[in-house]
Amino acid sequence: MPVTKSAQGPQGAVDLKLDLRGPPENAKKLQNKDSSFLNGNPSESPDSEKTKGITEFQTLVHLLKSNIGTGILGLPLAVRNAGILMGPLSLLAIGFISTHCMYILVRCAQRFCHRLNKPFLDYGDTVMYGLKAGPSAWLQNHAHWGRRIVSFFLIVTQLGFCCVYIVFLADNLKQVMDAVNSTTNSCHYNETVIPTHTMDSRLYMLSFLPFLVLLAFVRNLRVLTIFSMLANISMLVSLIILTQYIVQGIPDPRGLPLVASWNTYPLFFGTAMFSFESIGVVLPLENKMKDARRFPAILYLGMSIVTAMYIGIGALGYLRFGNDIKASITLNLPNCWLYQSVKLLYVFGILCSYSLQFYVPAEIIVPFAVSRVSKRWALPLDLSIRLAMVCLTCILAILIPRLDLVLSLVGSMSSSALALIIPPLLEITTYYSEGMSPLTIIKDVLISILGFVGLVVGTYQALDNLIQPTDHLTISNSTIFTQ
Repeated sequence: MPVTKSAQGPQGAVDLKLDLRGPPENAKKLQNKDSSFLNGNPSESPDSEKTKGITEFQTLVHLLKSNIGTGILGLPLAVRNAGILMGPLSLLAIGFISTHCMYILVRCAQRFCHRLNKPFLDYGDTVMYGLKAGPSAWLQNHAHWGRRIVSFFLIVTQLGFCCVYIVFLADNLKQVMDAVNSTTNSCHYNETVIPTHTMDSRLYMLSFLPFLVLLAFVRNLRVLTIFSMLANISMLVSLIILTQYIVQGIPDPRGLPLVASWNTYPLFFGTAMFSFESIGVVLPLENKMKDARRFPAILYLGMSIVTAMYIGIGALGYLRFGNDIKASITLNLPNCWLYQSVKLLYVFGILCSYSLQFYVPAEIIVPFAVSRVSKRWALPLDLSIRLAMVCLTCILAILIPRLDLVLSLVGSMSSSALALIIPPLLEITTYYSEGMSPLTIIKDVLISILGFVGLVVGTYQALDNLIQPTDHLTISNSTIFTQ
């Protein structure tokens, strides 16, 4: 989350995703805690927090960093799965539709805040009240399931981010260690490096496990924000170095297909949805602005910048490396210390971000479980659940050690639901009783159908590729350097 990912990244500003959790009592407590921390004065009341909210520029920065994470590094491979023409055009379309769905969510939340005289509603509350306002009596009676569905997909999304992070950490560190003895100081001459294979990537995943457990045990939001700052700085520096490299020496692109096989397009869709998963942060951001009326303009500006970055990195990365592009573009960098430092900086940034992404599902699951035991067992149960969740993400990463397919699977399965399926249906249930244009209803239905088809087909294609006994696993995660 990603945060939400945040929530980077996603994936990114996870400190802004804390308003998304239930049950309602815990969500309200976390909302007040998060707001007071963000504004720098824990003793201020919610009203004064709203008055002294964040500026438009701060909102833009939070929105940008909630989108930039591991997803952007997988977009060049995603563009290969769609084609050099179809990929950028599809990224543009998905960016526009995702941004529109974010605006729908904000608009519906504002409507229920006005109706119910509430200062803030999170994603789950908005869906719950949307079902209560719907035309179906059955949906009204089961409206509480709306919050549960949102919480479920949020848990799946954030834990999926954590799995992606573990695979990314292992792949990049393994590549650095495999070639450490032949890494040079010069990045200007051509050579092919044959790496010395060290450990299997799964052993690298296990080696990260103790550090991930310690990070997951950090429950103080202020400490986690320090990790967030370090992660943002390291990833920003590495992205700048990465960008200046891929724009150099782009070969003739005429040999690249304009449109790739439709069998691989679902993998593109899943990776793209994974990258655009920041819908979880829009309501907390809108709530914390000094002037919330300016939020739609900030939202469209920020997501336009993000979409342009995604198209640029995805298209240029594919143009630069062609069919040799790997699951993460960092794995294509030359074997010199400057570009090895890019991988190490990103490894450090993602390692710091793990605890931030982990915080969201932990704050949904842990309070629910702890509330059912005595105070004496609260802390042991809290730590035990966190340990089990970290081990679960590590086990899943070991079972699915392909970064490209994990990205696509998480994006197709959960990000599609949160970002494309639920918001349009929410708009229909919110405004149907007030009268809606038939064109608006058709538009919302088509977006939801698009999200549902992407969910089913993308998830099926990712799972099908995972269970096929092919040699692609070795190729995808192999450590090969070409300068």
